[in-house]
Amino acid sequence: MAETRPVLMIIDDDPLITDTLHFVLSKYFDVCVAESHAQLKSLLLQQDAPPALALVDLGLPPSPHTPEEGFKVISALLAHSPTIKIHVLSGQSDDVNVKRALSLGAVDFIAKPCDVDKLKDMLLNALKVQDVELNEIKTEQQLHEGLLGNSLPMQALRMQISQFADSPFPVLIEGESGSGKELIASSFHYSSKRKSQPYLSVNCAAISPLLAESILFGHTKGAFTGAISAHTGYFEDASEGTLFLDEIGELPLELQAKLLRVLENGEYQRIGETQTRKSRARIVAATNRDLRAESRAGRFRSDLYHRLSVFAIAVPPLRELGEDKQLLREHFSAFYANQIGQVPFSLDATAQARWLEYNFPGNVRELRNIVIRLIAKYSGKTIKANDLVAEFDLSQSAQSSNDEPLNFNDEASLKAQAQRHLQNQANVSLDVVLKTWEKAYIEAAMQMTHGNLSQAAKLLNVNRTTLYSRMSTPENT
Repeated sequence: MAETRPVLMIIDDDPLITDTLHFVLSKYFDVCVAESHAQLKSLLLQQDAPPALALVDLGLPPSPHTPEEGFKVISALLAHSPTIKIHVLSGQSDDVNVKRALSLGAVDFIAKPCDVDKLKDMLLNALKVQDVELNEIKTEQQLHEGLLGNSLPMQALRMQISQFADSPFPVLIEGESGSGKELIASSFHYSSKRKSQPYLSVNCAAISPLLAESILFGHTKGAFTGAISAHTGYFEDASEGTLFLDEIGELPLELQAKLLRVLENGEYQRIGETQTRKSRARIVAATNRDLRAESRAGRFRSDLYHRLSVFAIAVPPLRELGEDKQLLREHFSAFYANQIGQVPFSLDATAQARWLEYNFPGNVRELRNIVIRLIAKYSGKTIKANDLVAEFDLSQSAQSSNDEPLNFNDEASLKAQAQRHLQNQANVSLDVVLKTWEKAYIEAAMQMTHGNLSQAAKLLNVNRTTLYSRMSTPENT
C-alpha cells in the first residue's frame, strides 16, 4: 500500500504560480488547488481528513487588490483544521497585511517569486513542528499539565475545571480564536473520573452538512447511497467518556434539534433505523462566536444554547494574562528548541518589556508561532526590541489599545502608543501630531460646554485668552 502523503492546499488565483507549485510539490505532497474562498470550501468538504499544510495568497477574488478574502481563508482553514500550518504567499516581508495574516494564525510567509527548494524545505519543517505539537498535546493530556499560567484568570479557570469536571452536565467553552479552547476541553476530560473512557473530538466546521448526521449518530447499511455497511457515530463511540464538539456554532440548524434531544434525554437514532439508542457521553462544546447574538439572529437555537451552557467557561484572551506571556514564551521556546535540536533564544530587557506590552490579537496560537519563527532566526542569541517588534502585528495591537482610554499619567502607556504610531506610519511629523491632539481636545471641550469659552478654558485648565488665541491659529480653525 502506498504511503499516504500530507495534503497541501494552495489557494491562489494565478495559474502560473499554482501550476508551477503543483508540478514541483506534488512529489512530496498531495496537492489541491483552489482559486477562491468558495472553491476552497468545496474542496475541504471532499477531503477524508483535514489538510496538514496550506499556501495562501492574500489577494483573492472577488477583491484581489485587498487582503480581506485571504484573511477569511486563513480563518476558515484554522476553523476546519486547528493544527494546519499555513504559509502566506507575499511579495513583501514587512507588509502590514502579512503581519495581520500571521496574527490570525499563519506560521510564516514566503516571498514571491518563490524559491521552490526553500519553499519545500519550509513546508517539510512545518510538518515536523506539527508532529511535535500533536505529541505535546497528547503528553499534556496524559499528565494533566497543559494549562500554564499563574495569573488570576488562569487560577480561576483551573478552579472552574476542577469544580465542574465530574458533573454530567454539558459545558460551553467560549473564547477568542487561538485562546486554547481545545486544551480546556481536554482538561475537563482528563481531570474527571471519565479519564479512562474515550475522549473524542469533532470539529463541526470541518464536516459536510450532508454527512454531519451520519458522523455524529451513525447509519445502518443501505441507509443512503454509498452506505455499504453499518457505521457507528461519535456519540456511540464516545461511550461513557467525553465528546468535544468544537466550533459548535457551525452545526446546521436541522442537526441542532437532534443534538438538543440527545442533551435532554440522551436519546438518538442511527440514520435508517427505528431503534432508539442511549448516549452516556459528557458533552463539551466550544465556540468563538457569540451564540446569544447568533440565537437572536436565528442562526442558532436558543433552547440548545441554554442547554449547552449549563456550565459556561470564558477562556481569557492572552492580553489579560500579564506575566503569563513570559511564562508561555519560555515554555514554548524551551520545548521547540529541544524538539528540533536548536538552542533557545533570549530577550534583552527592552525586548521583554515590548513582549509584555504586545496584545497578541491571535492569542496563544500567535505567541507560539512567533516563538517558532524566532527560534529559526535567532537560535542561541539575545534578541533586541527592534528585531522582536518586526514579528508583531502592531496595527491590531494599536487598534485593541484604542478600545481603552489612553492614560496620560502613565508614561509607559504613552510611550508604547507613540512607538506603535512610529512603527506603523511613515514620515511622522511631531508638529502635526501635537497640533492634531491640541485641536481634538479644544473641539471636545467646546462641545462638552456647548460652546462656552470660559467653561472650556476651565475644563482644559488654561487661561480664557490663551484658549481663544489657540483656537484662532490657522491649524485649529
